[in-house]
Amino acid sequence: MASAPSTAPRSSDSAPQTSASASSQPAVEVTAVTTRDDFLLELGETLDGQAAVRPVDTLEAALEGLASGKRAQLLVIDARAVPNLRAAVDAAAARAPRTLVLVFAEGAAEKQVGAALKGSKVFAVLPTPVDPPKTQAVFEGAIAEALAARAAAAPPRAASAGDLSIGAFRAPSASASDSGRKGPDGKSKLLLAAAALTALAAAGGGFWYFTRSNAPAAPAPAGASSGPSAPAAATAPANGAPAAEAAPAALADTSIVEGKVDELLEKARLAMHERRFTEPSGDNALLYYRSAAAADGGNAEARDGLQRVAAVLAGRFDEALSGGRFDEAAQTLANFKAATPQDARVPGFERRLYAAEIAKALAEGTVERAAALLHQAQQAGTSTPEQLAKWRADIARHAEDAKVTRLAGLIADRIRDGKLTDPDDSAKSYMAQLLTAAPANPTTQHTLHDLGSAYLRKAREAALAKNTADEERWLSEARGAGMKAADISAFQRDLTSTRLKATQAESERNLQAARDRMRDGRLSDPAQDSAAFYLTQLQASDPNNPALADAGHELAAKFLDRARTAVAAGKPADADLAQARRWGADPKDLQAVQQQAAPKNAGMPDAATLAASLKRLRTTPPDYPESALAQHVAGSVTVQFTVDVNGDPRDIHVIEATPPGVFDRAALTAIKHWRYAPLIVNGTAVEVPVKTLVRFELPK
Repeated sequence: MASAPSTAPRSSDSAPQTSASASSQPAVEVTAVTTRDDFLLELGETLDGQAAVRPVDTLEAALEGLASGKRAQLLVIDARAVPNLRAAVDAAAARAPRTLVLVFAEGAAEKQVGAALKGSKVFAVLPTPVDPPKTQAVFEGAIAEALAARAAAAPPRAASAGDLSIGAFRAPSASASDSGRKGPDGKSKLLLAAAALTALAAAGGGFWYFTRSNAPAAPAPAGASSGPSAPAAATAPANGAPAAEAAPAALADTSIVEGKVDELLEKARLAMHERRFTEPSGDNALLYYRSAAAADGGNAEARDGLQRVAAVLAGRFDEALSGGRFDEAAQTLANFKAATPQDARVPGFERRLYAAEIAKALAEGTVERAAALLHQAQQAGTSTPEQLAKWRADIARHAEDAKVTRLAGLIADRIRDGKLTDPDDSAKSYMAQLLTAAPANPTTQHTLHDLGSAYLRKAREAALAKNTADEERWLSEARGAGMKAADISAFQRDLTSTRLKATQAESERNLQAARDRMRDGRLSDPAQDSAAFYLTQLQASDPNNPALADAGHELAAKFLDRARTAVAAGKPADADLAQARRWGADPKDLQAVQQQAAPKNAGMPDAATLAASLKRLRTTPPDYPESALAQHVAGSVTVQFTVDVNGDPRDIHVIEATPPGVFDRAALTAIKHWRYAPLIVNGTAVEVPVKTLVRFELPK
């Protein structure tokens, strides 16, 4: 639960006070929507008694309290406590239009919240943790404006019949005027307002103030009748839901004062001389000339005076409109119409004001506001059908652009996240919506091409992973996304080039690994990390590699050297000789090593005789490789191995294979499972070198 409201006494030089008796009571009540005690503590310490803080947990509770408040109201919303911040702000504006709204957002999200609330009726967005200097400066301005709005909304004192005389509107003396415009400390209210604005400007570097046109407009004084006016605000729904709003209604003071015509004209002349054309309320030239004209409809000076006031207002209207001050332009236009309601320039002024406001709404992306303004312009009846049609087209185009931009952004996000084809929340599902909404829009076509490119990237990844099914699926998605045949062909050419580069890179790795293993003496062991293994890999993946022959001859020479060393030490060298033969050793070099080993085996039968004497007990036929079977490839493998004294094959290796690398593994795997009866020579079991041919023939 939030902590109790702050009740610290306000200092004497804080917000303006209405009377000496009220100096101990805050003039403004702050309703804070939050669930954070730490935030309430920071806010209370920062305000230091400038306002009474009433904490609530929900926006609904805040709005109920605002309706019954007797003081000027500020609504503080902690963005962390409200799920849908924009809807909450709009609901507050609809149900409590005179309440100023301030939003506090975490420092990291402050800019994002400010952007989300752009165009709403928010006085300021401030950071949390609370920055005391900025917050104090903003609250001073907000409190001053809230008090001014409440004072303007207060009903006027009921005037007696005696009050409605010319004497009631006599110009005040200089001393009376000064005393009415100064506070108890003698400082001008104007200077105080300037000081507050200066403080706001100094603190404005860390937060954003919204345009004055979005602040709640103070209602017109009671008793003022509404003449022809600028566009009025669209009515908010009763349930507090956000509604599209146009500009607040600009109302001219159309009240009439009673008095003698000559005295009214005298007051009007004095007001004109002092350039009090429409202000202050109750003491201006427009009021006096209108009152004189109402008392004497044929009075020429009154009519001429209204024309002169209208001429001034026409100039002010042009100046305000050119400067983008649309609220000021609307108010000036309302006064202009009050001065000369039948002036032929009124329709043109209204059309220009509508055009400028609609253009501004569209430029800011508030399409709903532009639509509300269009509706009002149509009801006003001062715009031509052609102009209305143009505005409708502009609004429709901006609405389409807004939808296209939103969907294109969602598609880009899903592409980045890799969510391309999920049924409900994917780039493909949003692309379908975009194509339905605006198929011919250039952004749509560009986004569609981006999605097709993302599909092709997925197809490329699948192809490099040798996943044919996924590759074809992504290619199909790319075609469905409108990728042209030329794009698909370019993709396939790029894929072929990528595969070639990948093969070349793999060949370089295998060749370098083989050379490293030869340097380290790892010629055939370990089986999966030897020079013979890596050259076999190279032979299978890139049989036409020009470096393969030289590397093979180098490996054959290494095996011959090792065989010579083994023979000199009286050890078997058959396996090394077989490997040397496989990798292209010179037959003369092989024969020389074999002859060197022959005397030591003189008492033994030759190898062919021993091999012929072997009896095979178990034979496992080799499995036909699926890839070779699918490609209708036949061949054979010549394998050499040694049958040990137990009858088990060992030192199994390929001497020759046709085609190379296709059937080697199948042949070696099969021979590992063969078993022989041990061969006995002179009463002793002996090892027997064997060379055999394993054929792979296609089934008929």
